[in-house]
Order: sequence, then structure tokens, then C-alpha cells
Amino acid sequence: MDINNEKRYFEQDFSAKLKDKTLLIISPIYPNQDETFIKGPFVKNQVDELKKYFKKIIIIAPVLHSLKIFKNDKLCRDYSYDNVEVYYPRCYYIPIEWFNKFLIDTRFKAVENCIKEKQLSFDLIHAHFTWPSGYISVKLKDKYNKKVIITIHEDNGWFDREVEMDYYPINDTWSKADALIRVNKKDVPILKEYNDHVYFVPNGFSPIFHPIDTNLAREKLNIPQEAQILFTLGDLIKRKGFNYLIDAMDLICKKNDNVFCFIGGEGLEKRILQKQIDKLHLSDKIKLIGFVPMDRLNYWMNACDLFILPSLKESFGVVQIEALACMKPVIASWNGGSEEIIISDEYGFLAKTADSNDLADKILSGLEKKWDKESILEYAKQFTRSTVVQQNLEIYKSVLNS
Repeated sequence: MDINNEKRYFEQDFSAKLKDKTLLIISPIYPNQDETFIKGPFVKNQVDELKKYFKKIIIIAPVLHSLKIFKNDKLCRDYSYDNVEVYYPRCYYIPIEWFNKFLIDTRFKAVENCIKEKQLSFDLIHAHFTWPSGYISVKLKDKYNKKVIITIHEDNGWFDREVEMDYYPINDTWSKADALIRVNKKDVPILKEYNDHVYFVPNGFSPIFHPIDTNLAREKLNIPQEAQILFTLGDLIKRKGFNYLIDAMDLICKKNDNVFCFIGGEGLEKRILQKQIDKLHLSDKIKLIGFVPMDRLNYWMNACDLFILPSLKESFGVVQIEALACMKPVIASWNGGSEEIIISDEYGFLAKTADSNDLADKILSGLEKKWDKESILEYAKQFTRSTVVQQNLEIYKSVLNS
């Protein structure tokens, strides 16, 4: 048997072995059945590819018991689809930074009770985010003698705080995991101080994102055909930097009256952002369009001329690769994640962080530039869901065979 055939046989043999295994995923967020709660779509996107390789996938996503005040507590109920089971056990917790590392958190107990009550069995654990999922998974490793992989999605600010806290449960989580995955390259050396088995694996985009005719997309959304359209998407929170985009639009509209900006998402800053828009008299130019269902998102990506990501901090920024998959250039800030995606002016421009003037300049330049759309699409192919999941499978193989 030659080397290539031997490698192919080994890969097929490993895939066959996974077909008999159950993967347990611990995540603090996961979309509900009808996607009225859509936090953590990047986790579900990965699951929808991984499910082809496993006998079963179990997701446990603890939800804070809030008397249904919070959206996830109100909307998230256990469900299943295909060979995937999703559980949302209720729990109580207070963020550790609020009480100087004094831990009030019942999420591990909630997960443990869920496993016992549902009589769940599993062969491998993949946690998303360090806290609390990675912490919970390492405790499950000790109890059930199962291997653990942790994907660290934390944005740069959050990740830096975890390092600076020098908090034993976090340090212990990173050191005891069988493998750590970071979604950007720059933090890999830091994590190697805690664990020798650290890998860079980016997020991937769902197949729902693909190019369609811009005019058709605009017709579906009932937005102007001849206008120059900016689109952005994210939680309406300070970290996403939408206030800088609104100020940038004030500068842009003074030079180009044909530009319109649509901001998708919900969040605590919505009223503040709307007041900012109204104060600048831009309510006819900037629209807060609220929650965007997944079945409409591809239309929005294809309807725009530029996708904008003005975030102050990101670990990766999956919305950027979703836009690139639709042949749309990206204007992003230097936020820790975007500079590893927008690596060339062929795919977009990077603006100074929290700088509306520079952001406006980059957007105006982007609207004037003739982009090579085929080059953008070709570049995006490295981030397809199937390509990224193959990298995860290689890590699973390494961990299970170690």
C-alpha cells in the first residue's frame, strides 16, 4: 500500500469510528428551534456539518433562570433535529468579575443533572468559550474520563481579562484540556504557556451565504436599486462600535447623498443609537432594522455594496466571512480579529479603531473602488463550513488517538 492510499484508508477508518461515537457540546448559547433566539449561530453552523460524522451530537446550553424576563429563558426549550439533541437546563450564576472572583455559579450542576436525568452518554466533549463551558467540560472530564477540546471564542478584551485575572479555575481549565482551539492566530502563543496542544482554527460560514443578483436582493428587501448601500449586523452593544459608524455616516452624507446604511440587530444600545441618529438628522439615511432572520440574511449581504464592521474588539468576526462569501468587500476596524481576515486591499479596508473620520474615508474609498468580486469569492472559500470542520476533525483524531 503506497503512502497516499494508506493515508486515505486511515482517514476513512477514523470517519467510520466517529460514526459510532456521540459528541457532547457544552456552550453558553445556542439558537432555539424556531430561531427566535439566535445567539451562537456559529456553534450551530459547525454542528450542522459535524453531525454528518457522528452517531449523535448532544448540545447542553445552560440558561439563567430569570422568571422568563430574559429572552433565552422565555424562548429556549429542549428540542431535537436529525441526530442532534439540544438541552437548555436552567441555572443561576453571577459573573465572576462582579464579585472579585467569588464564584456563584450553578451551571456545572445544571449540566451534570441534565446528563443524569436524560441518561446521556457521550465519547468526546467539545466546549465553546472558556467560561463556563470549558470549566464545566474539564470537570466532566475528571468525572467521566472523556477527552475535552475547548474552542476559545472570547473577543480580545474578554480574553485579555481572563489572562490578566490569573484566576485558578480558568488557568486550570486551559491546562487540563486535551486541546485548545483559538479562532485567531495572535493568541496562540499566549495559550501555549498553559497547554502544549493549541491550534488555530477560524470560524466558518454556512452554505446559506452565497452570491445572488444584487438587484434581486434589493427587490426582495424593498430598498432602493440605485442607492449605495452599507450593511452591518451585530448585537447593539458598545463593543460593536455602531456609534462610530453613525458619526461616519454624518461625514459621508455630506460628500455623497446617495449612501444609505442599514444596521441589523437588537441590544441595550438601541435607544441610544436611535437618539444619535435623530440628533444628526439622519433618520432617512440610517435605519435600525432590528432582528434579521436567517432566511433574510443572505438577501441583506447581497443587497449591500459594502459590509461594515466597526467593532472595538473581536476575536474573529464571522459576519465578515459571510459577507465575503457573497462577494461583498468589508470595511472593518482594527479590532483584533478583522486584521487576520482583511489581509489585503483586494478584500476590503481596515480603519483605525474608534475613529469615525478614518472609517468615513475608508467607506468612501470602498464605494469608489472597482472590486474584483471573483477574487473576493475565491478568498472566502477557505472559510467554508466543510473546510473548517475538517480541521476540527483532525484535532478530534489527534486527541482520540493520543
